[in-house]
Amino acid sequence: MKIAAITEDGNTISRHFGRAPRYLVVTVEAGLIVHRELRDKLCHEHARNEVREVGQSAPHGFGPIADERHSRMAAAIADCEVLLCGGMGQGAYESFQGCRIRPVVTDVVDIEEAVAAFVNGQIIDHNERVH
Repeated sequence: MKIAAITEDGNTISRHFGRAPRYLVVTVEAGLIVHRELRDKLCHEHARNEVREVGQSAPHGFGPIADERHSRMAAAIADCEVLLCGGMGQGAYESFQGCRIRPVVTDVVDIEEAVAAFVNGQIIDHNERVH
């Protein structure tokens, strides 16, 4: 199983999905992390600098532009089943679900601890932090 975590430093889960530039992707076998890989979150710079189209009526994080951006972000971890994050927008949350990647919003900061909690069925999904 592959699990992605949104990160800035490769060790901790970022509190805000949209602002973090990377994913740490871990491969888990028999409950243990056997491989770690740092990947760039595609489209990261464009997300921060995006200008809404004139007349665009969709709320922030929704609509064709956001859908395309989220799809490119998800493509970097298309081989993962789960995305661990500390918080994310509703549009991104729904887009990742549509890409068959389960977002889990956690208050666990350490990536290895969060992965272990997920694998052991002990992680709490704080989806109330989706905004």
